[in-house]
This record gives sequence, C-alpha cells and structure tokens, in this order.
Amino acid sequence: MGADGTGDVRVGDLDETALLARVVPLMPTEALLGPGDDAALVAAPDGRVVATTDVLVEFRDFRRDWSSGADVGWKAVAQNVADVAAMGGRCTGLLIGLSVPTDLEVAWVEDFARGVAAACACFGAVVVGGDLSAASEVVVSVTALGDLQGRPPVLRSGARPGDVVAVAGVLGRSGAGLEVLQRNGSAAPREEELVTVHRRPQPPVAAGPAAALAGATALMDVSDGLLRDAGRIAAASAVTVELTTTGALGEWSRALGPERGLEHVLTGGEDHALLGCFPPEAVLPTPFAPVGRVGVAGPHPVLVDGRPWTGSTGWDHFAR
Repeated sequence: MGADGTGDVRVGDLDETALLARVVPLMPTEALLGPGDDAALVAAPDGRVVATTDVLVEFRDFRRDWSSGADVGWKAVAQNVADVAAMGGRCTGLLIGLSVPTDLEVAWVEDFARGVAAACACFGAVVVGGDLSAASEVVVSVTALGDLQGRPPVLRSGARPGDVVAVAGVLGRSGAGLEVLQRNGSAAPREEELVTVHRRPQPPVAAGPAAALAGATALMDVSDGLLRDAGRIAAASAVTVELTTTGALGEWSRALGPERGLEHVLTGGEDHALLGCFPPEAVLPTPFAPVGRVGVAGPHPVLVDGRPWTGSTGWDHFAR
C-alpha cells in the first residue's frame, strides 16, 4: 500500500512528475539550489570538490526479497559517504539516479527515499538532485560530493615503511550477514545483528577527517574486503602491508566464531570501515585500532602474520 493509503500503486501507474512529487519531499534536499532545475548548485567553500560515484544493481548488489527499499536507500548513501570520508573529506551533497521496473510498487520507491533520508540524517548528508528512469531491474547510482575543509586529500599512495596500519569500524560482520542470507534467506535471532550490518552498514565517517588531521599517510574505504583493499594501498604506495591477527583483527574474528571468523574479517566486504596508515609517532584518532604495519615492497603486497594469504582476497565485481 502506498504511503497515502491508495493501494498497490505501481510505478507504471504514474508519470515521472507524479512519482517525483511523492519521492522528493521524503528526502533532505538543502542546497544553494536543490532539485527542480536542470542542475543543482552546491557550495564549495574549500575551492575543491571531492567527487565519487557507486552503482548498486539488483541481483548483483542486493535482492529485494532480502532487503527493503529503505535498506537499499541506506546502503546507497552509506557506501558513498564512506568514500568521501576515505579522502579525509565531509560529504556536502548526493545526486541519486534510480531506475526501476514499471511494475514495481510505488511504496517501495517511497521506502527507498525514507532509507536515503534516514542515512542522510545519520551521516550528515543531503540530496541535491538526481534522475528517474525505467529499467528491467532496480539500479541505483549515487554521486557524492565532498569538502576537504582546507586539508590536502589523503590518498592511497602515501603509505611508507614503518607506518602503523589501523582500522576504524569493525570488519567481517557484513560478509557474515550476507552468508546468512545466502544460506537461509533470513536470519535467526542470534544472526540478526550480522544481517542488519549487511543491509545497513555504519561507516565511521567522522573518522575520515579525524585521520587527515592526525597525519594519515594513506586512507581508504574497506568495501571489497580488507585483503583486497590493503593490496590496493600496497600497490599504490609500492609497499607491503603486514597485518597481524592479534589485537583487533583477532577480536573481531573470535566474535564471528572459530570456523570462518578470520576469513570474514579478512575478505568480507561492505562493512565500510576505514583502513588507514599513520606515521609511527602519530596518535591514532578514535576509533582507529592498530592491525599491522607497513613494510618495504616485496613479492606479496599483503602478508597475514608474516605469510601470504592463499584463499580469496575479497569481492570482485567481475568474478564468476
């Protein structure tokens, strides 16, 4: 039933203007010039704009029988604000493109907008524009804009041997939650927290600017798994990332269980924690926890307890 109680209204029952009239008021749209014209106008007080984009495709990145419209809206916002934070920036605006089947219930689209709004309220973002289109499946495309507030961006290429490797957030829970859904299609009470994290990740966005202020030499969002994303820092910085399973990694692994806990922590994606490298003398900002050190370049970009990892290293969009 639609939000106005009009029954099972489908997208194809409305024209684009009518659908927008239902959806746009549900989302925060503060900007110098927001939705309604051909383009938005967003302040850039720093004189530079951080820009990033992500696409979520139904059946590849989410399933409607596993996630509500609000869950998909939340995740679309979360993964983009995390990328802005991973540059040391603060999100200033989101552009959201939504393509949906014409037989999709309008209530799902309204629910999606409410999920976007809830995530924006949590992460301090606003929607400044977007687009609607028809498609055979739901596709969400989000472009996020951000402000560095006068600081230089924190890149993947700045890590140096001797740096401390640290993570803000918790790893492995989203991957474990996805496994629960793939196995059962739903969660038992003891598994509900894992599934919730998968549906609605909680990136520590304030930790991005805090890391930049603390002197982080490299920073990135962990979206595809710790090993894969640590390998990207290693490649960009021409170093080796040496992880240790004691401390935080071991703690998170034990919390997920003895069988596959460590695998989830090292290879599970979509927790959207932040992976950073810091000079050895730096004071790690809250909530960063040390998980290893940076070493000189070697034959393996990432080592786990001094050895190369022999299994999967994380998510690959084109892997079969």
